[in-house]
Amino acid sequence: MTETIGRRERKKAATRQALADAALKLFLEHGYDQVSIKDIAEAADVSTTTLFKHFSGKEALLFDEDSDHEQALVAVVRERPAGQSIPAALREHVLQVRVDAATDPRFADFRRLTESTPALREHSHRMWMRHQNALAQAIAADIGASADDPVCAALARFALEAAGLARGREDPRQAVEAAFALLENGWTATAPGPAAG
Repeated sequence: MTETIGRRERKKAATRQALADAALKLFLEHGYDQVSIKDIAEAADVSTTTLFKHFSGKEALLFDEDSDHEQALVAVVRERPAGQSIPAALREHVLQVRVDAATDPRFADFRRLTESTPALREHSHRMWMRHQNALAQAIAADIGASADDPVCAALARFALEAAGLARGREDPRQAVEAAFALLENGWTATAPGPAAG
């Protein structure tokens, strides 16, 4: 019985991977908007019904590791080294996952496709920001605050949004570093106020 369940799970995983691979290949060759669900199902040699058993739609075919990202973000808070602040741990994670990974040649085509397709760019942002509540709760638990603490929610939101500052910047790493410096240290800039009239 266990062998049957294992085989079934392996087959499901193989089908998911075949669909995701077919989608990426077609999107890169023809453009996201020119590829239909039917095209992807045919390329993976499955029915559209089977595709929808595995994925909710076209965007989901490219963003299959959502739960992994959430678990990793929570782990960053819970498992950070003693003495490391939560913003510092999140900064390292965001730089590694959202900035450094973007420069990896293996992900270059995927990144170009995502950035050049408004629907994919918006979906990517929505998927990333979905982790805000889980991250806020992990932060709250870590510092002994209530689960709905607004300061923990703000830190979670701004830490996740900081990743978007890298997009299109000449030095994406510096942009993220600057955002996290603000989260870590607060606003320190001083400027003259409005001139008295």
